[in-house]
Amino acid sequence: MKKRIILLMAVLVTSISLAACGGDEKETSNNDADIVADLTEIEDGSETEGEESEEPESLPEGVYRSELTNELIDEELKDQRPIAVMVDNESIALPHYGLTQADVVYEMMNSLENGRITRLMALVKDYDAITQFGSIRSTRSTNVILAAEWNAILVHDGGPGCYVDQYLAEPCSDNFSGGFSRIPNGKSYEFTEYIAPGDMDSKFDGSNVSKTYNQYYQGEHFKFAKADNAVDLSKVSGSEKAEAIALPFPHNSSKLDYKKEDGLYYYSEYGAPHLDPANNNEQLSFTNVILQSCDYEVYDENGYMIYNCIGSGKGYYITGGNAVEISWKKSSMNEITHFYDADGNEIELNTGKTYIGLVPSDKWSELTLN
Repeated sequence: MKKRIILLMAVLVTSISLAACGGDEKETSNNDADIVADLTEIEDGSETEGEESEEPESLPEGVYRSELTNELIDEELKDQRPIAVMVDNESIALPHYGLTQADVVYEMMNSLENGRITRLMALVKDYDAITQFGSIRSTRSTNVILAAEWNAILVHDGGPGCYVDQYLAEPCSDNFSGGFSRIPNGKSYEFTEYIAPGDMDSKFDGSNVSKTYNQYYQGEHFKFAKADNAVDLSKVSGSEKAEAIALPFPHNSSKLDYKKEDGLYYYSEYGAPHLDPANNNEQLSFTNVILQSCDYEVYDENGYMIYNCIGSGKGYYITGGNAVEISWKKSSMNEITHFYDADGNEIELNTGKTYIGLVPSDKWSELTLN
């Protein structure tokens, strides 16, 4: 339709130009009237060339659909940037507090050492509702890059400066490092740092970081299916069963198990369900699972590395007990990672929380779906 409008405008300009150069004024005048009428019809929506205008969804007062989950949340949060919290995933750091309040959780290899140990990065929109979240640990280069595509504020405690500082210094990157609450838990000092009530307000008060989306915000990250037209991958050609997902992370043996009763994937690691003491020992769960096969580069002999997450590759989208192969593409640091189906169309997700796992390409063949 846009192309048609542009073409009609071009014709209109041409006809006016001809009249100004001595063309048949009467004839061009009649044509102009027809063109203007046609443009008016399109602008008014009375002619849509087969396209049906969609009625806006009627929502209860004071809520909107979250750009992270498509769930209904307080409208006061609409312009608030999420935070992206780095969470230690070593067994001694368990239990994690607050993870069930995250909207999106990334898991990825943190180092080539220690059995390719993973670290979590949890995106939280409503961080004022946090009672305790963490424990917080250091960031890696990949996390800085991925947080930027959400316009999220990275929450961490340091990192290997020789590798991460160049990314933290980018204008599209904001972060708060260290200085959060220390809550005694009988563990070593490095495992005692958490976000507690008031911490985020204190961080913002002492900084020039914007609480609201800024000029680097790229818009809504995911496309969500409408509630009355949920994604059913069992109807998609080439789909495969995926009710049990075993990730090739040897240190903690991450798993996601599907329950038909509620349509959620429940996360386990170290051979046990991942429970959240901050929320009645609820198990961490997700509606959507996205797995990305991703190459990486090794920085040094200490195992520090960076995923080549600016690029493209293959993956899976998993929901409702089924999986389909997808592809992904990210063109720059703050550009959104887009996910595409076999026909090259951007995938739609079901309403709910999402787990995103970056799987090293050299271990992709060890990923199992059953």
